[in-house]
Amino acid sequence: MWERDWAIASAYIHLPFCRRRCFYCDFPIVVVGDRPDSPSIPAYLGFLQQEIHLTAQRHPPHPLETVFFGGGTPSLVAPAQLGEILQQLDQTLGLAQGVEIAMEIDPGTFDLGRLRDYRAVGVNRFSLGVQAFQDELLASCGRSHNLADVETALGYFHQAQIENFSLDLISGLPDQTLGQWEESLRRAIAHQPHHLSCYDLVLEPVTPFGKRYEPGTAPLPEDMLTAQMYRTAQALLTAAGYDHYEISNYAQPGHQCRHNRTYWENRPYYAFGLGAASYTPEGRFTRPRTRADYFAWVEAGAMPVVEEVGESDRLLETLMLGLRLTEGIAWERFTPVEQAQIRATLAPYAAQGWVNLGGDGYASADGYANADGYASADRLALTDPEGLLFSNTILASLFAQFDP
Repeated sequence: MWERDWAIASAYIHLPFCRRRCFYCDFPIVVVGDRPDSPSIPAYLGFLQQEIHLTAQRHPPHPLETVFFGGGTPSLVAPAQLGEILQQLDQTLGLAQGVEIAMEIDPGTFDLGRLRDYRAVGVNRFSLGVQAFQDELLASCGRSHNLADVETALGYFHQAQIENFSLDLISGLPDQTLGQWEESLRRAIAHQPHHLSCYDLVLEPVTPFGKRYEPGTAPLPEDMLTAQMYRTAQALLTAAGYDHYEISNYAQPGHQCRHNRTYWENRPYYAFGLGAASYTPEGRFTRPRTRADYFAWVEAGAMPVVEEVGESDRLLETLMLGLRLTEGIAWERFTPVEQAQIRATLAPYAAQGWVNLGGDGYASADGYANADGYASADRLALTDPEGLLFSNTILASLFAQFDP
């Protein structure tokens, strides 16, 4: 059952600038070193704003409920420049009352005044890229900051009384021990962030890590150890009062990332900038990944060549994305035939305790189950933590069943 509201209420803005490339990163970025006045920044922002203008002309205005500045390192872009982009979004597409405006921000790229300036132009959610609380691990993965920068940045957050901030951590790093992972989690908890994202290292082939290491082999932690790291995060963070609402994300009540839920609920969204991927009523589209190609595309009118999303693709996307949420997916999203096929495919995993096939209903601490109208319906969900830990295995069975 694929009836949906196709009003687009979210926008992702890609700001690709970085001081240097981390060893695990394959995102489209522009390295500017320690040059905050790099001419690359205003040149890129001009094309970005041109793309926003052209896109807004082709779509009926609908107030945005979430805006997310990702990167790259958005905090290398001046607050006034971010403010100009937000002003343009408000004038062309509209910003809803209570809009969530989030940005990624890295230690060592801002001071207290700059942080307050970001808040003054409208940013109301900050995601700090800590990654680890050990200098040796930060150095080994090519981060441009150290532990002192992390502590200084967190001090700025507390001094500015930021009401909504998240910390990013990575497990499974080279030579990382379970003790170091526990230390990072406990130190993060001590700073009382409203949200935590705990990602497992992914080896991308084109990155230095991807070329240097093989999954599960030294100096990377073995699979059993990374699984224990996942279980440790779930145990420590839920005991500290965080709701484990998505495979990699934990939040205090009222602080789930509204923007990212757009993706997990398979709802449409705009995307702007180098390499950014959007999902509109026409289909999915990923922008060029190099500056030359992106600039030429914008100059030619920024007309996307979309990939049409068929019904089987929508079904698989809804399963793949929705099962990332611990609340799962309402069975009413599926036709009776699809329900029967899904139940038959997942029955062995339910017997293992990895899948909950429904019966009790679910309402999250933030009330999101109520938002889709299915609060009283049975829901399909993976169990926490074991089902989420083995989600790739479960999803592979669903894809084998439904992929045409």
